[in-house]
Amino acid sequence: MRTYWLLLLCATLYGSNFVLGSLLLQAFPALHLSAYRLIVSSVFLLIYLVTTRRLTKITLRDSVYLVPFVLIGMLLHQVSFFMGLRTTDATTASLILSLAPIFTALFARLFLKEPLTKRMAAGSIVALAGVFFVVGPGGSKGIAINEGIWIMFICMLAFSASMILMRKLTERMDALVATVYTTGLGCVLVYPMAVWSEPHVQAQPGFWWWVLLIGSALLIQGLCAVIWNAQIRKVGAAKASLFLNLQPFVAMVLGYITLGTPISLTQVAGSVLIICGVVLATVQGQRTRKTHQFSPVER
Repeated sequence: MRTYWLLLLCATLYGSNFVLGSLLLQAFPALHLSAYRLIVSSVFLLIYLVTTRRLTKITLRDSVYLVPFVLIGMLLHQVSFFMGLRTTDATTASLILSLAPIFTALFARLFLKEPLTKRMAAGSIVALAGVFFVVGPGGSKGIAINEGIWIMFICMLAFSASMILMRKLTERMDALVATVYTTGLGCVLVYPMAVWSEPHVQAQPGFWWWVLLIGSALLIQGLCAVIWNAQIRKVGAAKASLFLNLQPFVAMVLGYITLGTPISLTQVAGSVLIICGVVLATVQGQRTRKTHQFSPVER
């Protein structure tokens, strides 16, 4: 249960990232915002790694998963996310990204041989139905297929694939070490892309904007990344990804508190479905773990 509570904490902070991101985009260009946060989190994690003497060398075997993760989970995911938002609305984008747990479970079944139980599949369907309630405009608006839809779909697939790659990477190296290397290399790739696509910054943000940026980077892209990557190794990529379905619920509540965004009864019903879906998919795993806690099962 400790692992589940940690995943719940990460999902809550990840959900708050939507609100914080909306605020920070008022002062920073999109890709520059992503690059700056990667720089802050990379420097902090690298200093921590050096001071605790946990810095290790990358072997050729490690690079088999490290390089694809940086290209897919950092560069492709970051760039496609902001490119997709240019041509599609945020509600539709968040709906597409909410498909990530289902595709992560499918990828985990194909590449990691993780079990896809009936309870986990049912929980995914229930949670996904809740996502449609939360992020959809009352379920009455249709989604028109355009270029932005396809770009966001690529973004979602990139994130799902990165979960699988991180699961394999943490089998070869410490989760913190893997997080530092992937974040740092991602920064090296994303920043040139930001300068190339958004070369002109019209105004310099004020002091408090930088405080908000640095604080969110340290907490969400630093601390949460370490916790999340460590827990993936314990419960598997498929089950961990189910907690991401809580993000729209958190974003909805914090949006109401901080931005005054109204909440409808339909969204409340959807939030209940999301929570029920996550519980349905994870309770069975906890029972199974208790049943086999004395068996020599490799984790």
